[in-house]
Amino acid sequence: MKSLRFYTVALAAASVIGCTSMSAEQQGTVSGAAIGAAAGAGIAAIAGGSGWTGAAVGAVAGGVVGNIRGRQQK
Repeated sequence: MKSLRFYTVALAAASVIGCTSMSAEQQGTVSGAAIGAAAGAGIAAIAGGSGWTGAAVGAVAGGVVGNIRGRQQK
């Protein structure tokens, strides 16, 4: 259990550090895709569909919306 917690913290730290040199457009795309994937998987699970398909569709939609929002922040 301790090793799982360590890897989770290490992954979170690496993802935060890796995003510091990204443009607003790139950060919007990545965060939108992550949020969209989580939402898509959740909605698919509730609706009784495939979680993987929901995550894929949500990631694409969220990435597009995040990219557009990132462009507007310039």
